[in-house]
Amino acid sequence: MIIKLALLLVCTAFAVFLLVDFLLWLAIAALPNILTQVGIALFILAAVLLLSAGVFMILKLILTALSTYLSTQQRLHRRLLFSDAKQQQLKQLFYFRSVQLNYFNDLKRKNLLRANNKAHLKALSAAINKDLKQLKKELSTVHYQQLQQTHQQCLKQHDVNALLKLQSDIATLNLTDDV
Repeated sequence: MIIKLALLLVCTAFAVFLLVDFLLWLAIAALPNILTQVGIALFILAAVLLLSAGVFMILKLILTALSTYLSTQQRLHRRLLFSDAKQQQLKQLFYFRSVQLNYFNDLKRKNLLRANNKAHLKALSAAINKDLKQLKKELSTVHYQQLQQTHQQCLKQHDVNALLKLQSDIATLNLTDDV
């Protein structure tokens, strides 16, 4: 409605300016000056009317948005969204902490396993050395040195299976010597 009124004022101002041109063509001196002032006033009035309508609409939209934002329903909706976001954040935190704990527990388990393997390797090597020392008198020097080299090589490679096989070979040598 206000826009129609502003457009009507603008059209009236154009009509007044056309009348001023027509009166200037007819060479009437006093009336065109007054009509020019009326046309300018109509343009200004249309602009002020449009600006005031725009400001009024903007203020109305702001007040509507503000009242909607402050309404109980919107406040409860924001609280629900906040609670959902907090719950999602806690779920992510729980997941990442469990991943972190699993990582560190796996790391500790591997370190303990490595230390345990090292201790077993040491104990097995000591048992082989003891068995070899007991058999040193009964074995030939070449065979003894070959067993020692095999033992050293298996130790360097950390090959537990080869050390177990070597120990079983030494035990069978020990048994055959006893019989």
